[in-house]
Amino acid sequence: MKKVHTVFFSFLVLLGSYSQYLLAEELSVTPSDNLQQVLDASQNGDVLVLGAGSYLGNFVIAHQIELRGEQGAIIDAQGKGHALILKNSHITIDNLNIVNWGDDLTEQSSGIYSNEKIDNERVESLVIKNNILSGDGFGIWLNHVTKSKIYNNKVKGNLALRSADRGNGIQLANVTHSHVYQNETYEVRDGIYVISSQNNVIEANTMHHLRYGIHYMYSYDNTVKDNTAYSTRAGYALMSSRRLTIVGNKTTDSEDYGFLLNFITQSTFTNNHIKNVWTKPENKVLGRDGKGLFVYNSGYNTLEGNIVDTAEIGIHLTAGSENIEIYGNSFINNPTQVKYVSNKKQEWSKDGKGNYWSNYLGWDMNNDGIGDAVFEPNDGIDKLVWQYPEMKMIMDSPAILILRWVQKQFPVLKPPGVKDSHPLMGPHFLQTNSDEEQIAIVNKTKAKRLQEQQ
Repeated sequence: MKKVHTVFFSFLVLLGSYSQYLLAEELSVTPSDNLQQVLDASQNGDVLVLGAGSYLGNFVIAHQIELRGEQGAIIDAQGKGHALILKNSHITIDNLNIVNWGDDLTEQSSGIYSNEKIDNERVESLVIKNNILSGDGFGIWLNHVTKSKIYNNKVKGNLALRSADRGNGIQLANVTHSHVYQNETYEVRDGIYVISSQNNVIEANTMHHLRYGIHYMYSYDNTVKDNTAYSTRAGYALMSSRRLTIVGNKTTDSEDYGFLLNFITQSTFTNNHIKNVWTKPENKVLGRDGKGLFVYNSGYNTLEGNIVDTAEIGIHLTAGSENIEIYGNSFINNPTQVKYVSNKKQEWSKDGKGNYWSNYLGWDMNNDGIGDAVFEPNDGIDKLVWQYPEMKMIMDSPAILILRWVQKQFPVLKPPGVKDSHPLMGPHFLQTNSDEEQIAIVNKTKAKRLQEQQ
């Protein structure tokens, strides 16, 4: 009997907690209504549908509701503060045009702002979808949120402001178990900025015309997959993080870096495609070169199946970036394939599989797809050129050719560097690329290298 009472009491508690949703309704709102009063009077579970027109002001959502816009519904913050502040869980923001929020980055002025601790173990805490945001500060700011979904939003910044004075498109701080996908961010500072966040998936987003496409700081166990970045200073800037899974991402037309890895550990980078990383002539200074992969103070990582195509420097490793596995990658048409600054030798192959190098002139007598001659992408002369760039003027001189010959004949004189004992004879292609186009580039590069050797 006691057990029956306990079950009945639990049922009453559950019924009470959900009874408010039984009375939920869909309400139509027009610009002539006082939207804040309607929000304050709403009940958990209500759906508020905003008709076409402008809703002026800064609005606070304190209940668990859905705020949905019809075509032409605009939230206009009139140049100050946050457009929408979310102060509860189970809130959905759908199909709104949000404009003209504040530009005070210290106050974190945002189009959609959530700074409350929101978490729920059963269902999504926040859903933000199908919105268009245009303003000076941050687009979407989430802090202390668990199990949110942010998708199919478009966030545009203000090019009239300096990059450093703009907010980020989507900012995630202390966010866990959330999914950010199919968004577009552009003309902001960084497309998607993630700090102190774990177990999230950042997927299939497009970021362009900004500083960094995706920027990670102090975050663990996250997945970044199938995103596209173009026209950036760095496609992906990943810093002070570990156990990241970076797969299937693309970056084109970056000025400084395709991927920047700074103190990244225990992470995997597979099947990413980097193309055209080149510093603009007007921004050229000594030591500033476009780097496909820049690996700084990062160890215990795996790079496999990636393509680095047409970067001034294919991959640059420095500052203790060791204990790293690099195999199955393709380095195509990079004037400097590898810049390696360290006092330890590195072997860039695994289980008999190395990397493809478009400037490798070795042979494959048994047709197994593996070059028979070891490939060493840099030597002591390369290191001198990195240290004294003015040496480039005499690279084809007889003195340099003799130095290279001496170094080859007497390996004991050779400084520590990178060696690929099993170079691949053909490049790795991603399914999204045109094989014919890539093969044409590879053949053209090889023909040029052979002509130079002759």
